[in-house]
Amino acid sequence: MNKQVLITAVLMLVLGAGGGYWLAMPKNKQPDVALTEAKKPLFYRNPMNPSVTSPVPAKDNMGMDYVPVYAEDNSPPQRQILFYRNSMNPSVTSPVPAKDTMGMDYQPVYADEAKTDEPAGSVKIDAVTVQNIGVRTAIAKKSILSHTVRAVGRVAYDEERIVRLHPKTEGWIETLRVDKTGEWVKKNDDLLSIYSPQLVATQQEYVLALNNLKALEKSPIEEIRLGAEEMVVSSRERLKLLDVPEHQLHDLANSHKVKKGLHIHTPADGIVINIGAREGQYVTPETELYMIADLSKVWVYAEIYEYELPWVKVGDPVEMQLAGIPGRVFNGHLAFIYPYAEAKTRTIKVRLTFDNAELLLKPDLFAEVTIYAGKQIDAVVIPSEAVIRSGAKNQVFVVRGSGKFEPRLITTGLAANGDIAVLDGLKAGEEVVTSAQFLIDSESKLHEATSKMTEPSTPQPPEPNRLIKEQGAHRHD
Repeated sequence: MNKQVLITAVLMLVLGAGGGYWLAMPKNKQPDVALTEAKKPLFYRNPMNPSVTSPVPAKDNMGMDYVPVYAEDNSPPQRQILFYRNSMNPSVTSPVPAKDTMGMDYQPVYADEAKTDEPAGSVKIDAVTVQNIGVRTAIAKKSILSHTVRAVGRVAYDEERIVRLHPKTEGWIETLRVDKTGEWVKKNDDLLSIYSPQLVATQQEYVLALNNLKALEKSPIEEIRLGAEEMVVSSRERLKLLDVPEHQLHDLANSHKVKKGLHIHTPADGIVINIGAREGQYVTPETELYMIADLSKVWVYAEIYEYELPWVKVGDPVEMQLAGIPGRVFNGHLAFIYPYAEAKTRTIKVRLTFDNAELLLKPDLFAEVTIYAGKQIDAVVIPSEAVIRSGAKNQVFVVRGSGKFEPRLITTGLAANGDIAVLDGLKAGEEVVTSAQFLIDSESKLHEATSKMTEPSTPQPPEPNRLIKEQGAHRHD
């Protein structure tokens, strides 16, 4: 019994020792070796400049260890380089790496950059660069475009309300009743009296005709009576044509006394602008006695620029302010647009009309004029700074996605208040670049030049020999 227990204890001890040894032995030793060998670095890379590598561990000039690169890393596939391009002159290329005259490396052009379905000149810029160069955008929208024209005006007389008085006969000024310029006169006011031998003779004829009519009014012969009446009428009309006033004709018909002086009356209200004769002066029909202007309405001349001309039209409302009348706004309208431009200033003159019942507007005053153009345009509108003008073409950059920009030619219309109408090439709702577009345009030109160089050129059909064509043209059967 004791022997059997002893044998059992020895076997158990052997089995326990063997199991412990087996458990203590390292497992999978061969795979570990294979894994170590598989993870052997291919090379070491500068963490600050990935293009700098080393076959052995190294440090950069800042003391940072190079990062190992293993074969099993998910590195991006190698991009195929088509050629190398001069960074300063895209038309200069090289099949191998090279440097330009300034020592700058040629830039590689990859196959995935050259092959794209996007429009020519489209560029893609990362978000950081977009932020750094200050790209701003705006949405093209359907809107009504209007314009306000501001100009400097000059108050002037209304030419249709200026009266110039000339005598109808020769004579001498006897009495000058209005003898100061700037005086206000009313219609039918007595201005002066003039002595004229022709007027005296015509008055005498009229008195004789009246006396003759009185003597013959009871004549039994009708023809004689009618002839006397016609003589009175013709002599009276002659006096009227010489501007003899009605009250003097009435006095002459009642008193039959010839008067030496003829009164001249003003034909309209206004102020005396000019006096052309003085008392005792000999005058003729060529002498301008008075120039009188009615200031109840005035004209204002203003000049607008060529680009503002399409906006304005006759009848547009106008507001005017003067420094001499602070706080007062005068309302008028645009009455006429002159059909020519000023040669020196390249501006177009317009005429504005204002009521001046209070006589506050005085000729030759300067004023600030605002013309509210009645013309309005319903069109697609974008900010004016979004347009790149290059010669005869206008271009904008349209945002096609995150960091993607497409150049597009547009046809522009009228511009006002910092906006411009787009007639063709852009739709409402599209987003355009309003700042830094010149930097994007430079990049776009480089991409466009690259795409043109990589595209196969289309062979042109050979031109027929001119000599053969000429011989064929002169061939006769």
